[in-house]
Order: sequence, then structure tokens, then C-alpha cells
Amino acid sequence: MIPFSPPRIDQRVLDEVNQALLSGWITTGPKTKLFEKKITEYCGCKTTVAVNSWTAGMEVFLRWWGVGEGDEVIIPVYTYCASANVVIHTGAKPVMVDISSDDFNISLEKIKAAITPKTKVIMPVDISGYPCDYSAIYKIVESAKDIFTAKNDNERKLGRILIAADAAHSFGATYEGKRSGALADVTCFSFHAVKNLTTAEGGAVCFNLPDSFDHEEIYKEFCIKILHGQSKDALAKTVKGAWRYDVLEPGFKCNMTDLQAAIGLVELERYEENLERRKQIFEAYDAAFKPENWAITPVYKSDNRETCYHLYLLRIANVSEAQRDAIIQEIFEQDVAVNVHFQPLPLLTAYKERGYTIDHFPEAYLKYAAEISLPVYFNLSDEQVNSVILAVKNAVKSVIG
Repeated sequence: MIPFSPPRIDQRVLDEVNQALLSGWITTGPKTKLFEKKITEYCGCKTTVAVNSWTAGMEVFLRWWGVGEGDEVIIPVYTYCASANVVIHTGAKPVMVDISSDDFNISLEKIKAAITPKTKVIMPVDISGYPCDYSAIYKIVESAKDIFTAKNDNERKLGRILIAADAAHSFGATYEGKRSGALADVTCFSFHAVKNLTTAEGGAVCFNLPDSFDHEEIYKEFCIKILHGQSKDALAKTVKGAWRYDVLEPGFKCNMTDLQAAIGLVELERYEENLERRKQIFEAYDAAFKPENWAITPVYKSDNRETCYHLYLLRIANVSEAQRDAIIQEIFEQDVAVNVHFQPLPLLTAYKERGYTIDHFPEAYLKYAAEISLPVYFNLSDEQVNSVILAVKNAVKSVIG
């Protein structure tokens, strides 16, 4: 079986993790702090806090920003459930909007139509690693300043709706000459096992707010929030006699460990070769499928943006959801693992029961019903790529002729 997205674990990773184990620092320590600095340098943002997951990072951020009951956060309907879950956890309402006809990202027109005086945050999602149109989204929030109502000091200082990018897929992607992490006010990354850059589990919150915000102070405050509100972490308490600490607030527990950061440091050091290999795989898939009249290949590069080649979202033209499912089953029968990204949120029980219905999001359903995600990862060989291509073509022929 050709797996869908195994992590790249080799001797370099084992050596780095082993060194961390033997160093005496297996929780948050020097490797985590170095990883944060390296991410900030790579992305070009103002500061970074490493956390144990995208989900925890985004929820803590939303709560820190003051999002809560009575507020609204605009999200695309085509995303993983975490995007909506964190909004619900804060007590706010996720306002779902449809996606663009051009790609899998959030519709700009639908964002405009969804803004109300209750809107506090827009959360664009860079599906498959292809960045959203952030300049256009910034123009939208600037034009909505007149109806924006601030409830706290952070909101008053910003003076508009905040843009918090769900960049779980897009580490290394570029837009208008900048990397993901520096494209929005705040960006959350995922370093889950299937992501381009993994720390097994993990994530990072990258801050890139206007200069009126003190990013050094934000970093300190966030580090307190993600460690139970404790005034010192274990590293700070290693100073002789510095055992005493305070708990400044009832915080969260979602810090990254040095074991995770050790993996991430290796991954980041060799990330460009990872991107290059993924790009080669995308190009091979394009060359194989573009000539087929049943294939709709994904948009992943344009004049001002380029994906990080996370997911290859192939669509089969003019098929029903049932036919797409049958094609997937045929691919699996040929020992190739594929996936679907994603089921639009209203198809899931948790959101159906909250009154969301897929009928309101025709573009999302149209794309979902035809989509198949193909394997893309560094260790996927050319021979395996050809096997994936053959399996897909055979499966389509078997189901739709």
C-alpha cells in the first residue's frame, strides 16, 4: 500500500530527539525557544509562540483577543472542523460562508455580505497550502470600519476586524513576496504528523499586528497563558534560587516540548528540499491529468501567490458524490491511499444540529463531491507517483468509463 502522508522520520530526526532526551530538557526549553526564533525568521513575522496544536493556539489567541459570547467570527464552510470548534469554545458564533468558484478558498464577496457589527474576526483558511487573497481581505475590513464596534482595548487599538489566518496547511507558501505567517494580523500553523513540517503534534501562533502593538510584551503574555498562567516556566526557574513563581490568571496548558521542537528544527532546516520534491510531484500529476477530459486539476500558483504544495486536490468532472466515492474505493483496491479535503462543515452532525445546512453553500458542496486528495510527500518515489497516476486513471475508467 502506498500511504497517503507518512511523516519523514530518519536518522537526523532520531539523533536530534535523542540529543534532547539526553540533555535533560524534554519539556519546554532551549530547543522550543530556538524553534520559535527560527519560525519568526523564516516567516518574516514579528514574534512566534510554539504550542501543542493549531487548535489550542487559535483558541487561546481568540480568548486573548476578547472574542466571546455575542461575537461573530467569519470562517469558510470548506475547512476542517477545528476552525469552527475553537470559535464555539469561546462562546462566539462561527459565521460560515461559501468558497470561491476559482479555487478552494473563502469567497471575498461572501465575506463582505456576512460582516455585521458583531464581527470581530475573519479567519481565512489556506486550503491545501494555497494562500487566500489577503490584500483583498484587508481592503474589506478597512471598508467595514464604520460598522466595527470595539469591546476591549485590543480591538480599540486595532480599530477594525482582525484577520486571523488558519494556515494549518500553508507553512512556506508565498503571497505578494511574503511568506505565510506574515500575511495576516495573526497566523496559526499546524505541525501535525501529516503536515509538510511536523513536530508529531504541535503548532505555532505567529503575530504580525501593527507596530502600535508591543510584540515583545505579547510574547511574554502568551507564554504565561499557555502554561496555566504561571509567571515562570521551567527554564526560567533554573536560575539559582529562582524557584518561586506566581499564577497570574487561570490559564491553559498547551506549551510545546523540546522533544517536539527537536523534530521541527530538523524539518525547518531542510524545508526547502521538502518543498522542491512536493513541487515535482504536483508537476507530475499535472502532466498526467491535464490531458484527461474528466480531470480538473488544482490551482496552486498564480502571478502573486504560490502554494507550499501540501495537498493535490484533484476533481473528477461531472460526477456525483456516490461516483466519487466509488472511484476512491477502486483506488484503494489498487493499494493506493487517497483522501478527501474536506467534508463541508454542515455535512457533519455537530453542525447540522446547530442549524447549518449544506444547501446554503452550493460551491463548497460542488467541489467536495468531486474531490480526491492524492499522496504528496518527500519520500514518495517517482515509481510510486506513477503507480498513483495509474491507479487513479484505472479507477475513473472503471466507474465512469
